[in-house]
Amino acid sequence: MNIYIGSDHAGFDLKELIIKRINTKFGTLVDKGTFSSESTDYPDFAHAVAELVEREEGALGILICGSANGVSMAANKHAGVRCAICWNKEIAELARLHNDANILALPARFISSDLALELVEAFFTNEFEGGRHARRVNKIACS
Repeated sequence: MNIYIGSDHAGFDLKELIIKRINTKFGTLVDKGTFSSESTDYPDFAHAVAELVEREEGALGILICGSANGVSMAANKHAGVRCAICWNKEIAELARLHNDANILALPARFISSDLALELVEAFFTNEFEGGRHARRVNKIACS
């Protein structure tokens, strides 16, 4: 399984840490940028990751910016993408279990590095439960 990761400048250091610590633990990690802490535009990286998750069956993603709001808003414009902003372990678990989230959005300025790694672990070790949740998830798309 491919896992695509991207961030803007605010999330760059956290992205690099996740890449080093997680590496191939949950699949093949593919870095879609940014590649420095110089100022960038978060939609560029959110769209790069979301397009791949949208196209590739089974692919998942991680997006990081200062608040996670910007990358999440951009990613969720893509059909079939369900990007969830997560700031604690239970929310990361439920995003996968109940919402079939396929992109994890992390707020780099509001969580610690240790918590970010815990959220990645929680997100990628859970799978969609289906059942009653599938009916609800199927109602998310507008077209």
